[in-house]
Amino acid sequence: MAPTRWGFVSAGRISNEFKIALDTLPQDEHQVVAVAARSLESAQKFAKHHDIPRAYGSYAELAAQDDIDAIYIGAIHTQHAPVTTMMLQAGKPVLCEKPMSVNSREARQMIGLAKEKNIFFMEAAWSRFFPVYLKAREIMDSGGIGDVRLVTACFGFPKGDEPRMKERSQAGGSLMDLGFYPVQFANFVFKGEEPEDITVSGHLTDSEVDETVSIILKYSGNRMATLVCCMTSLLANEAYVYGTKGTLKIPSFWSPQELVAPDGTHKFPLPPAGKPINYFNATGMRYEAMEVRRCLQEDLIESPLMTHAMSLQIAGILDQARKVVGVVFDQDKE
Repeated sequence: MAPTRWGFVSAGRISNEFKIALDTLPQDEHQVVAVAARSLESAQKFAKHHDIPRAYGSYAELAAQDDIDAIYIGAIHTQHAPVTTMMLQAGKPVLCEKPMSVNSREARQMIGLAKEKNIFFMEAAWSRFFPVYLKAREIMDSGGIGDVRLVTACFGFPKGDEPRMKERSQAGGSLMDLGFYPVQFANFVFKGEEPEDITVSGHLTDSEVDETVSIILKYSGNRMATLVCCMTSLLANEAYVYGTKGTLKIPSFWSPQELVAPDGTHKFPLPPAGKPINYFNATGMRYEAMEVRRCLQEDLIESPLMTHAMSLQIAGILDQARKVVGVVFDQDKE
């Protein structure tokens, strides 16, 4: 089977991590053949650092290339929808960084286009593809912790001084960058089931983006999820699934290497990075790349592990949470 040939949108830190993660996989399965950035100089610098054959100073040039099997979009949040749309229009399968859109209206448009074109499209919710998540699903489905009653997850780092976090014009705030992870975890545990009720509380920064937000999701059968995100404090950054017969604990649940279950601790170590990385456990991005390749080989337009419906639900919950705490982006007014 021929390798999956990747094209990168953006030469920033997250693209750096994804390239290093791809380097932990066999070269006859994954190759990065081109990178595009807003400036040719940035693209050329990134290409040189990572031995990528071609660099472009515009995303349109990348979209026009015929020898690309999948596009990875690592641009800032506000660029996700327009660039994804450009690539899908050009017939390119897309893996778009989370959150894949600024709001659910954009998400519906992106997914609608992918379905219309019959082209693979997936939100890069990298957590979802870690072996720990697959093991947790196996334990839950086999009744290993009984009936799930409660999910808790919190995610927070002191990141409030970063421009992309504090600026409303960049779709900043804790929900979009950090809150995605606890919300997707509840979505994972409850298999995309729609919550019956959503309760939200939070407060804003001086720049009118959310600093700390708590979300309570109530599901059928008196099941619940309590979720917290914060961009000014370091939280425990753990997730728990409480069942009638036991508990699952997932430390570092956004990029986990271990799962604490009633039958013991299950460990899934990551391969080391070949170059310096910026983010914790970044080589774990390899798993979403593996899923993209599998889906392309099977002619799927969405992953069963991170379906379009799941992405839409997450976007909708984030929308509702932002509305309650009073965060409005320019894209919400369109």
